Amino acid sequence: MLRRLNTIADYRDVYAGFTIMVVLVAFLHSPASAAPVAVRFPEGATHGFLLVRSLAGEIIGQGEVTQRVKEGGLVESQLVFNFNDGSLHDEKVAFSQKGVFTLISYHLIQRGPSFPEQVDVFIDRGTGEYRVRSKVGADEKEEVRTGTFDLPNDVYNGMVVTMMLNLPKGASEAVHILAFRPEPEVIKVDILPTDQRTVRIGGLSRKAVQYVFKPDIGMIQKWLGIIIGELPDQFHYHCWVLADKIPSFVHYEGPLQLMGPIVQIELLSPGLLPKPQLAKRTSR
Repeated sequence: MLRRLNTIADYRDVYAGFTIMVVLVAFLHSPASAAPVAVRFPEGATHGFLLVRSLAGEIIGQGEVTQRVKEGGLVESQLVFNFNDGSLHDEKVAFSQKGVFTLISYHLIQRGPSFPEQVDVFIDRGTGEYRVRSKVGADEKEEVRTGTFDLPNDVYNGMVVTMMLNLPKGASEAVHILAFRPEPEVIKVDILPTDQRTVRIGGLSRKAVQYVFKPDIGMIQKWLGIIIGELPDQFHYHCWVLADKIPSFVHYEGPLQLMGPIVQIELLSPGLLPKPQLAKRTSR
């Protein structure tokens, strides 16, 4: 039975399936070397809740994540965001954690006005099979591609935040994700700690480390004509993590899909409604 989470420290496991991977345009370099991430904090059964805000702070959606550990140690995680405009982000990840994290299967659905591209992608390590359904714009024809692909051991679609939480304090790492345009391609992502900020937890003050996720998109950068200077906001991914011995997710800022709107994602704890007054007896 899944446990419910009530404190920020308990929410470390919530992000096992949180998607910092987005559907990236595949103008890629050959991937640089990287290695599977070692398991420091094994994932377990989880049930948590999230809030989605615009950069202006307006609530634009809510999220729910569930995770369970099956027989044999396979972890299955699902993250669902329901947006106020009717858009849906539904992401399912299955992975093993025997010494290192290994992605077993991945399924992502993104549809609705919050996403420039309507996508449904699936890939399975066991069979090597993938399926991509994509559509850009209401008047465009849906494109469907299927095939086989040999997944590298350090591909972590839907798991980048989990990898970040398992890094030694102050460490950086390079991992890979798949970009579907529409065939799968491998792209390197650098996970880099940058700055610290103070966070409030009730009456307590703690420090949070800011991480930046930098995809290796040099060819995209040239394609956009931005040889020197900063990339557009759609290429920036920021995540803050509690700087404790056992790290915990605090906040995310970035897009959920390339060229999509920048959103903020934060934790949401369940709360009891006020207890209604007992009705007065009208008869004896």
